[in-house]
Amino acid sequence: MVGGVPLLAAAASKVSGSVTYSLPVQTVILMTMLMFVPAIVLMMTGFTRIIIVLSLLRQGLGLSTMPPNIVLIGLALFLTFFVMQPTWSQINRRALEPLEAGTVTVTQAIDIGATPLRAFMLKNTTKDAMAEFLRMDGIKKALPTTAAIPMRVLIPAFAVSQLESGFEIGFLVYLPFLVIDLLVAAVLMAMGMMMVSPQTISIPIKLMLFVLSGGWLLVTGTLVRSFS
Repeated sequence: MVGGVPLLAAAASKVSGSVTYSLPVQTVILMTMLMFVPAIVLMMTGFTRIIIVLSLLRQGLGLSTMPPNIVLIGLALFLTFFVMQPTWSQINRRALEPLEAGTVTVTQAIDIGATPLRAFMLKNTTKDAMAEFLRMDGIKKALPTTAAIPMRVLIPAFAVSQLESGFEIGFLVYLPFLVIDLLVAAVLMAMGMMMVSPQTISIPIKLMLFVLSGGWLLVTGTLVRSFS
């Protein structure tokens, strides 16, 4: 007894060759994992690709602060939740519910829950990025299964793939707006109105065309369908 509070028993014990952690230690592990939630959302989901495309869309429209950053981030988060819902449902069913029921340990739940997330990342990782990170990690021979790919290789390969995909889609979104800017600039030049900023004319035109064509639905729908 210390100050009227009993000391915790042994933190972990070995049962049948496996390590079983006590409830306080499992709680500490879970609390520690919560600290990595922002990194997981950013680097292990589709958030990176989505926020890049939305940011390039805003720049293509010529609007530096509209929609505000908080709106873009909020939209990107909810689109990420929508895309990741099947994966998170599998994690909840296979790992979290058994953990709450006490049928698996924390370490077992982590291993089980990583499987659906690994499958999602593998589907959305390019072969070139995977091969390059495997080479940098010193793994030169072919791995027997995709499950043998270590997470230290899969996570950065997935993150780089999301950056590449985001800029590819963003370029396709940005291109029509660039064409409109060039056309407006050419027309103003031909009319001798060189003192008028092309953006003064092009921004309303781009906004009108974007709204009339249902641009937000087209962009968000394309983003959601771009994930395997």
